[in-house]
Amino acid sequence: MRNLNKGFENKIIEYEKLLEYGFILKDNKYILEKSINNNLFQVIVEISKDNSVSKVVDLATKEEYILVDVSSSAGDFVGRVKAEYDNILNDIIEKCTTLNIFKSKQAKMIIQYVKEKYKDDLEYLWKKFPNNAIWRNKRNNKWYGALLVVSENKLGISSDKVVEIIDLRYQKDKLKEVIDHNKILEGYHMNKNSWITIRLDESVEIEEIYKLIDNSYKLSLEK
Repeated sequence: MRNLNKGFENKIIEYEKLLEYGFILKDNKYILEKSINNNLFQVIVEISKDNSVSKVVDLATKEEYILVDVSSSAGDFVGRVKAEYDNILNDIIEKCTTLNIFKSKQAKMIIQYVKEKYKDDLEYLWKKFPNNAIWRNKRNNKWYGALLVVSENKLGISSDKVVEIIDLRYQKDKLKEVIDHNKILEGYHMNKNSWITIRLDESVEIEEIYKLIDNSYKLSLEK
């Protein structure tokens, strides 16, 4: 039996999409049974709000085929079964979940604001940095915002506390007026001459952040 909870980490399971995918709801569990390897094996996936597990059953013996979860198992046959199994699980995660990286109240409000006003979704561009995402202007593909998860010491603050931040464009000639090195900082991982960073810890009012997002969007349209 394989525990799938790690695979669903930082993701929201879309239960309606599970049903569309082919799962059946039974006893508060979403269950999928799918034959693989020319109907020699069956993948069984069980997803509930408390736990998610899966297994492969050998249909000839009706017993669990545990070799797919044994790292030392080798051979083309086992490899093919394992590959089909993994592909199904990855497909379920891709099609039936949405990312849930950013947990702060302000981050969630900002994501909703940008979605409603500009019809833009976050783009997760880097596999090595799954906690980093950007918004880009559809008119010219320029970035106008980024959400990131960083430790405060990377922002020049003497603390290992992990925080969520937003990076936004800002007028070059007015940077000194807005950056106070407390609530609004120099752009992290961006051009410090044209970007600012805000910690999403409610030290800056959400309405003010909305205005700064609108300002950043307008700046992204400039040549």
